[in-house]
Amino acid sequence: MSTRLRVSVFVLLVAVVAAATAWYALAEHRSFEQTRGRDPQVALVPGAQAISGPRVVFRHSGLDNRYGLVAMVPLADPTGPRAFTEVPCNRVAASESGASCLVVHPGVVTRFEAHELGADWQVEQTYPLPGVPSRTRLSPDGALVATTSFVTGHSYLSVGFSTATVVRETGGGRSWGNLERFDLVLDGEQVEPVDRNVWGVTFRDDRRFYATVGTGGRAWLVEGDLETRTLTSVAADGECPSLSPDGSRLAFKVDVDPGEGRQWSLAVLDLATGRRTELGDGPRGVDDQVAWLDDETLLYGLPRADQPGVNDVWSIPVRPGAEPELFIQEAWSPTVVRPGSPS
Repeated sequence: MSTRLRVSVFVLLVAVVAAATAWYALAEHRSFEQTRGRDPQVALVPGAQAISGPRVVFRHSGLDNRYGLVAMVPLADPTGPRAFTEVPCNRVAASESGASCLVVHPGVVTRFEAHELGADWQVEQTYPLPGVPSRTRLSPDGALVATTSFVTGHSYLSVGFSTATVVRETGGGRSWGNLERFDLVLDGEQVEPVDRNVWGVTFRDDRRFYATVGTGGRAWLVEGDLETRTLTSVAADGECPSLSPDGSRLAFKVDVDPGEGRQWSLAVLDLATGRRTELGDGPRGVDDQVAWLDDETLLYGLPRADQPGVNDVWSIPVRPGAEPELFIQEAWSPTVVRPGSPS
């Protein structure tokens, strides 16, 4: 074969490979664009301030370059285009006046922080956390913030886990310190267990709140009072409460299969009557502090079994036998924000 012929064959082969590569790339691009067209979760609205009415704020968990950023969607269109902030959070709680954001800074020495953000999503206060971020909530008017972090262990299933839960005024004001130091009253008797842990705060107002106290292998739902520095039991065998918008009920997670492992489901406690309603087999595996979409519907996050790191937000009506529905794909830690009303 002559040199000229060998060169011609080589050039032809390069052209074929280049054409095949271009065709493959074009096919992949078209496939991706078709997927985008079917999947509203990747349609974007520039700037978080583009959504200023009733909305759901959450942590984006899609495996893309916005993973971990705080995003939001209109309350009336939760599957529609989402607007992104530039704020990364591991856990977020929001109100009309600002937000609380718990952050992990990986490194040779991993750091954990709580950030208070204003309505413009700029950081206004930063506090160190003693361990892995777990929960955060704001009081209805945004004047108080609660944070929970794991001091040892990375979950409530860890042997010998320990938490630190702190309530403080936003804007750098007063701190009530670790709630473990509050007086504890269980079943009408003041007790002083050395193994107590407190987590999962939900506020009623700027004085009273509900939370979980774990001691002696049992979890209690308690009512807290910042003025008297007390935690008083309201029910046993429940964790991570969330107060309904009308203030009449607590939603919480419950272990429906006690034993060596945990099988979480959801229940609701009527605070006036003490009546407890378990939601049954619908919401299983809910290791989350739920949020209320409205007075009759709960929101909670679930991890995807086939995609580590990806979560979805589900909704379920507050009635026995109700079936959950997918509410927002690739989302975690939701908060419903309604301008002009408590969050």
